[in-house]
Amino acid sequence: MSPLTRPARLAPGARVAVVAPAGPVPEEALESGLDLLRGWGLDPVVAPHVLDRHPAFPYLAGEDADRAADLQNAWCDPTVDAVICARGGYGCQRMTGLLDWEAMRAARPKPFVGYSDITALHEQFAVRLGVATLHAPMAATAGFLKNEAAREHLRATLFAPESVRVLTSATGRVLVPGRARGVTLGGCVSLLAAELGVAHTRPSAAGGLLLIEDIGEEAYRLDRILTQLLRARWLDGVSGVALGSWEECGPYEEIQAVLRDRLGPLGVPVAEEFGFGHGDGALTMPFGVAAELDAEAGTLTLEVPALE
Repeated sequence: MSPLTRPARLAPGARVAVVAPAGPVPEEALESGLDLLRGWGLDPVVAPHVLDRHPAFPYLAGEDADRAADLQNAWCDPTVDAVICARGGYGCQRMTGLLDWEAMRAARPKPFVGYSDITALHEQFAVRLGVATLHAPMAATAGFLKNEAAREHLRATLFAPESVRVLTSATGRVLVPGRARGVTLGGCVSLLAAELGVAHTRPSAAGGLLLIEDIGEEAYRLDRILTQLLRARWLDGVSGVALGSWEECGPYEEIQAVLRDRLGPLGVPVAEEFGFGHGDGALTMPFGVAAELDAEAGTLTLEVPALE
């Protein structure tokens, strides 16, 4: 697995597009997020369909074609310096086939920010565009609006990425000891499993440092997800694993037992409670960057800054 193209960092005055490729966005939360982005000296612009609601499926932020058009136009607009998702939810997988990937490959790479359902787009950006992305809090979510630590870590990554090359969490600890090097990838593990067998997706995580987390998956469902990845041999050759938050997944001791049982036999370093994902104070994790994981120290050290 090779490192991906890193987009340029942001500077004050940068124009950033806010898009909604998945679930519906509360207007009040969006406005609060835009105010915070303006406070960073950015110039946020809202894509035309961000506040739409699908006429039949209330869990979608408008029609698939409109969500796809918003994302593609933002990415291809030469005046836009970054694309930030408003929220996750569900819907990205419905619209990835509607994007003109050839046109998007021709566009200038730029920071792409999101997590949760956005995992499906992180994978597509990696495979189809070869561009590194940021697994990070989104503009209209509580993790961005209400948690200063999470917000400041994203801001540092966007504006001064050299200042956050060593990623660590106060809660992080070793599950399986050791050090490993590889290229970062990952996101919501249920989405990674849902992408198995789909065209234009990674055949495996070989050579990668896998960063995974999830929300609302009970222990047995997490067991099923990891078992599916194992049976598909998608985890063969993975270099190491960092585990983020498991919000609303049940008692952590049950989740931990599943993680140890399913991932321990891989024989690679595993660090747990690494502080990224749906939990409070989530770290911004770059995907597509070469790094070293030290499970015992609870650190992920990037070989280069997340952005140029």
